[in-house]
Amino acid sequence: MNLEYFIAKRLITAKDHKSSISTPIMKIAIAAIAIGMVMMIVSVATGIGLQQKIRQKVSAFNGNIIISNFDNNSSDVSLVPISTQQDFYPQFKTVAGIRHIQAIIKKAGIIRTEKSFEGIIFKGIGKDFEWDNIEEYIVKGRKPNLSGTLNEEVLISEFLANRLNLKIGDRFNTYFMKEEANKLPNRRVFTLVGIYNSGLQEYDGTYIMGDIRHMQRINKWQPDQVGAFELYVKDFTAIAATGKEVYEKIPPTLDTQTIVEKYAYIFDWLKLFDFNIVLILVLMILVATINMVVALLVLILERTQMIGTLKALGASNWVIRKIFLYNSAYLIFSGLIIGNVLAIGLLLIQKYFGVIKLNPENYYVTEAPVYFNWLYIVGLNVGTIVICLLVLLIPSYIITRISPIKAIRFD
Repeated sequence: MNLEYFIAKRLITAKDHKSSISTPIMKIAIAAIAIGMVMMIVSVATGIGLQQKIRQKVSAFNGNIIISNFDNNSSDVSLVPISTQQDFYPQFKTVAGIRHIQAIIKKAGIIRTEKSFEGIIFKGIGKDFEWDNIEEYIVKGRKPNLSGTLNEEVLISEFLANRLNLKIGDRFNTYFMKEEANKLPNRRVFTLVGIYNSGLQEYDGTYIMGDIRHMQRINKWQPDQVGAFELYVKDFTAIAATGKEVYEKIPPTLDTQTIVEKYAYIFDWLKLFDFNIVLILVLMILVATINMVVALLVLILERTQMIGTLKALGASNWVIRKIFLYNSAYLIFSGLIIGNVLAIGLLLIQKYFGVIKLNPENYYVTEAPVYFNWLYIVGLNVGTIVICLLVLLIPSYIITRISPIKAIRFD
């Protein structure tokens, strides 16, 4: 092993009249490995990062699983009340996969200012609302105070605030239609204390958030009546199974819907990223292996006399093949080191400085998110090494076809 490694090292560092042929080929092979690794790591990190960020945003404002009346399936607006006197509230103990549950009420309304008006959906939330999910999206002001007595504080999107020309501290009128015909709408005066920006136009263009007790009073519901329940799961990858289990544990008058079902068009689009990532990985590994095969063939042809000499001295075909495979492994490792350094450096720059911006109307985020997982990086490196070396076993078979007598006489 030591002798083979020594010969391979001499083969790499040898400087003779023929080195001018193989040196550029080796440099190209190293560059191909490095570029391929950069493309693979970046595509996996940004692809998975985008998937997770969008999934996190959709979940933050809707929950992972929604429990509602069957009458509410066609609309986000809460029409029929649900009692909070349920076995699954305030803790869903019968399903292990549920992390948190919160009660909400949604009601359509109109915000009217002196110069403009906008149709909105008021999302009433209570003390059980988990602010950790959306706190990072609050760009100005603060979250409404829901812990004390009923107040007028609300959170509104940056999109609506700009359209209505509202600032932190402004008060505005909101009108909610009554179910009875020929009745004047309910008017509420709210105070803007916080502005959020989720990047989800479907949400930013419609929703404001405030105390759930306002909606209970307008709907003439009891304090223990709400419009729906939002559930958060522990493992999002098991959301379908958890949603089915939740459905089996709730009363037959209630229905469940996962956000994957509710926003199928978003999650179907996200699935395309998996195909794109796999396609990039296959193409990059293919390019890297082709370049390595070419480099190995050139190296073998250059060292034909050396191969003949080693055979004449009694070296077996496998011993000589390992010498060239060691040489190829050196080139692969060199490319991987360069590629990893460049890829991780680029990802860190994007993670902390957000150099690459995205259009939120198309991608739901303002900048390309980055997902760091060292297992993915290690897996890509190991996979590249294994695949390249296995493929290189084929061209190295040429060594067995070289005759010692002809090789020594070869010029």
